[in-house]
Amino acid sequence: MAQGDVERAILATWRIEQPRLITSLARMLRDVPLAEELTQDVLVAALERWPQTGVPDRPGAWFMAAARRRALDHMRRAPMLERRHAMVAAALEAEQTTMPDFDTALDDDIGDEMLRLIFTACHPRLSTEARVALALRMVCGLTTAEIARAFVAAEATIAQRIVRAKRLLSASGLAYETPQGDERRLRLPAVLEVIYLIFNEGYTAAHGGDWLRPQLCDEGRRLGRILAALAPAEPEAHALVALMEFNASRSAARTGPDGEPILLMDQDRRRWDALQIRRGQDALARAWALGGRGGVYALQAAIAACHAQAQEAAATDWRSIAGLYAQLARATNSPVVELNRAVAIAMVEGPAAGLQIVEALAHAPALAGYHLLPSVRGDLLQRLGHLAEAREAFIAAAELTKNERERVFLQRRAAACRA
Repeated sequence: MAQGDVERAILATWRIEQPRLITSLARMLRDVPLAEELTQDVLVAALERWPQTGVPDRPGAWFMAAARRRALDHMRRAPMLERRHAMVAAALEAEQTTMPDFDTALDDDIGDEMLRLIFTACHPRLSTEARVALALRMVCGLTTAEIARAFVAAEATIAQRIVRAKRLLSASGLAYETPQGDERRLRLPAVLEVIYLIFNEGYTAAHGGDWLRPQLCDEGRRLGRILAALAPAEPEAHALVALMEFNASRSAARTGPDGEPILLMDQDRRRWDALQIRRGQDALARAWALGGRGGVYALQAAIAACHAQAQEAAATDWRSIAGLYAQLARATNSPVVELNRAVAIAMVEGPAAGLQIVEALAHAPALAGYHLLPSVRGDLLQRLGHLAEAREAFIAAAELTKNERERVFLQRRAAACRA
């Protein structure tokens, strides 16, 4: 096997196995940043050895065995023992007048290693943005570039955020722990956001040659369902499940035979999954019954429900969608939401009205380098008959996206404007 093929095999295996490796080592070491560091060492070892020895028959098992060997080596070293002793001593000193609640410590009802580790990484000492970025990088295995796309931020900003978060957690002696009670509720919003962004990266991949990454969509939905069962009185947990179910119901219709993207209005709605739509409706009804109509995920789920209820594109209730986006924009103050509102307004009042909103967003710092801004602008200009300007906008969007499928799709739209 050529060296390039070996490296691709390593990185493909790594992308799949990294979350499981970190989860396993964190459970062994009771130290999340250290677990992430050792898994990186294993990747380096594979890149050094596999080109000489070949790809193992069971590459995932090789990664796990190598990771556990490194964990055991560290546990045997004196500096590690000294660190553990210091942490135990500090904990005993802090609790010298209080007996530890062993029943609470043993009452781990999360029941899922991945979700438990996400809760651990979403530590309250970190800002919400840092918690989410750290969990996505260490626990879920997303790249810095993918996380930056999710936050609509520069890669350097996200990289610095992750480094600072790791340093803070290491300095605090954060242990692999299962938060309970009020502490769990404090971490819940960040955990919801992590799960949502895992799903989103699967729904529209930031990089690579595939438009979808179904395994991430499935993982997001799985974690969402577990979390909703864990927090049955939290409306936003049920609303997030609804949102993911509605969006996932379109998966079979979102790509053509060759994997090319198909836009929402052009999809064959007969291929939408009716069972997932019903699950979404049930979850959204639970969120509403709990008084969660105004939540961020509830509003997004309500928008997705409007699309799901339309048997054909022309039957879509765009006026309701525009109103929901207006509420969501007020709740989030997000230029990305405002961009989506522009699309809905264009469907209600015409492309000129939508373009007016888009032009107002042209210089928003948060959207600098965001490829969907020129993409939406190009679509509205094309509908207005301004084909030369539309072509330039589609070319700009194609240059900004890092997904190959999306780039080709946008280039075709640009070519269509010239024709």
